[in-house]
Amino acid sequence: MIPFNKPYLTGREQGHIARVLDNRKFSGDGEFTKKCQLWFEERYGFKKTLLTTSCTDALEMCAILLDIQAGDEVIVPSYTFVSTANAFVLRGAVIRFADSLADNPNVDPEQIAALITPRTKAIVIVHYAGVACDMDRIMALSTHHNIPVVEDAAQAIESFHNGRPLGSFGALSTFSFHETKNVQCGEGGLLAINDEKLIRRAEIIREKGTNRSSFFRGEVDKYGWTDIGSSFLPSDLLAGFLLAQLESIDHIQSERIRVWQRYWTHFNGAALQHRVQLPVIPAYATNNAHMFYFTCSDLQQRSTLLAALKAQNIMAVFHYQSLHESPYYANRHDGRILAHCDRFTDCLIRLPFFPELTNEQIDEISRTVISVLKS
Repeated sequence: MIPFNKPYLTGREQGHIARVLDNRKFSGDGEFTKKCQLWFEERYGFKKTLLTTSCTDALEMCAILLDIQAGDEVIVPSYTFVSTANAFVLRGAVIRFADSLADNPNVDPEQIAALITPRTKAIVIVHYAGVACDMDRIMALSTHHNIPVVEDAAQAIESFHNGRPLGSFGALSTFSFHETKNVQCGEGGLLAINDEKLIRRAEIIREKGTNRSSFFRGEVDKYGWTDIGSSFLPSDLLAGFLLAQLESIDHIQSERIRVWQRYWTHFNGAALQHRVQLPVIPAYATNNAHMFYFTCSDLQQRSTLLAALKAQNIMAVFHYQSLHESPYYANRHDGRILAHCDRFTDCLIRLPFFPELTNEQIDEISRTVISVLKS
């Protein structure tokens, strides 16, 4: 069986975890938590970063930080994971779902513009497959209407828009370190804070609503309950694992790019454009090789292809189900047809993708796909 994903180990994880055990400091904000946060701030220029237990929790912190209240409207792409919307639904928001672009699953800026009303409190965007959204147009809308942007950069570590790192545009940005991501610690996330006015409150929300961080910096003589919040800190054991991954990010990325480019060479060379839609990387974006996907012509073609790959012990998968059509939100959606989201729901397929995927395995997968598509 060629699995869809195989979590990568650098060989340094156990050593870092052993140091955490020696330190006898297992809870959050230990030595390795601080090292991971500093790594992100120095590499990408984020004003402040906070490790969290997941990207989902980081998004929930965003909703609290932006003071989302019942009835506020939040614009969210429909083609995304449920956490992107659910974080704001938990605060009582009305979600206004936006459609994708025709040629890739990222949100259409024109859709965002059409959905803005006086009740819009946030614009949430997702960099699908680690490929940048059109941030020039999106940030122009944000500035013109004075609406903060939240970047769901769960898949977008080490990816850029015109040379600027993703996660540095929005007032707030979130990353994921789930085991399917480029760097991972099993489960984990990060909140990047680019609006300095939100930094102090973010620390409080992350520490169960207390000013504990200020206390440990010596800024107050005791700490107490000062705001709402929850327990969003990951164990320093997870941070030790994550740091090993971050220290090897250049090697991890080079192997992922090798995999992506070999897939691309096969499929582009097979002239499949009239049969499927291959990935599109806009001129302003870079490719962080988070995944290799393409879009089939219809649901039947995808189903046939998935079955054929499974018969060869190759685990390919589809991806998101449009949130505006979900059992929970369908009756709450305003009824607009989001045709591109629905097409990606029915037609998008993801191929096995991980750093240890061999060239021979990539070739086998590619031959199988091309054979089915050309039959």
